[in-house]
This record gives sequence, structure tokens and C-alpha cells, in this order.
Amino acid sequence: MLLSSYTTHLHEAGLDEAGRGCLAGPVFAAAVILPPDFHAPYLNDSKQMTARRREQVRADICREAIAWAVAEASPAEIGEINIAQASYLAMHRAVQQLPITPDFLLVDGNRFRPYPGLEHACIIGGDALYRNIAAASVLAKTFRDERMRALAEAYPYYGWEQNAGYPTPKHREAIRTHGPCEHHRLGFRLL
Repeated sequence: MLLSSYTTHLHEAGLDEAGRGCLAGPVFAAAVILPPDFHAPYLNDSKQMTARRREQVRADICREAIAWAVAEASPAEIGEINIAQASYLAMHRAVQQLPITPDFLLVDGNRFRPYPGLEHACIIGGDALYRNIAAASVLAKTFRDERMRALAEAYPYYGWEQNAGYPTPKHREAIRTHGPCEHHRLGFRLL
């Protein structure tokens, strides 16, 4: 059972990212502030949900959250500052885009670059423990998958509509055959 909050703060924002281990595409992050009575029966860590369930829960989150925002860091930014720093950058951008300022940040994982003026806590496996982090996990994953499906239309041979840029054998074979494109993370080991 997912917990509703970590603190007694009224506007506690959950933060999570998606796409950190990919060979291509941006890294996405989401920030979500849920009402105390939010209930979505299938809400969980996005990796534990089917694509169909994620889309259903995404609609519930977008409709019922007090506030939510999704942001990204580009492959070029990932190459310039590294994937960890790019993940923090995307999270900071998501917090900046929230229509209200949160009182506290609850971050999935064990590291985070502090956001100016806001306290935070890092929770390993937080997307399976707290509703607001699980909601951020769902939004980051679904919005990123949507972007990768759109990019797949222009670059059909990489299979991004299925692998979302992750290092599958088919994706690596396509890189070997066609070479990388501008959406690949050139600082990563592509082959």
C-alpha cells in the first residue's frame, strides 16, 4: 500500500525521472503534488504497471493532482553535464514549472542536487512507497514514451516505439547498421 505523505507539509511534491539508462532521447522528470484524498487503485511504481494501466492512471493524476509538471533534459545536455546532473536538471525544471510552489520535495533515489529554498528527502525505492513519487514516476514514463514514439516516426529503424531508446539488441543492431542520429547520447557506449 502506497503512503500518502512523508511529512506533514501541505504541498509535498514527489519527484522521479525516466529514461536515465537509455541510449537515445531526453531524460524526463515529473513533479506531482497530490491531494490527501487522492485514490487511484492501480497507482504504483511505473515499472510495475502495464502500459495500458500507466495511461489510465496518468489521466487520473493529470485530472486530480493539485499540481503537476513534466520537464526534460536533452541528449546534448546529457552529453555536456552527464546523465546524473541532467536528471537533476530535469527535476529542477519540473519543480520550476509547477503552478504552485511546493513546501517539500520527496525524491526517488539516493541522490539529488538540492533545489534552492526547498528542503528535500531522498527515498530509495520511493516510487513503490509514496503516492506522489509513484505519480511522478507514471508521468515521467508516459510522457517520455510518448516522445520516443513520436521520434520513432522520423527514425523507424531504431525501434523506439517499442524500446523507448533503451539498449535492446535490435536498437544496437540498428545503430551498427545505420549509425547514430542526433537523438542518441553520444557519450554513452552505443555498441
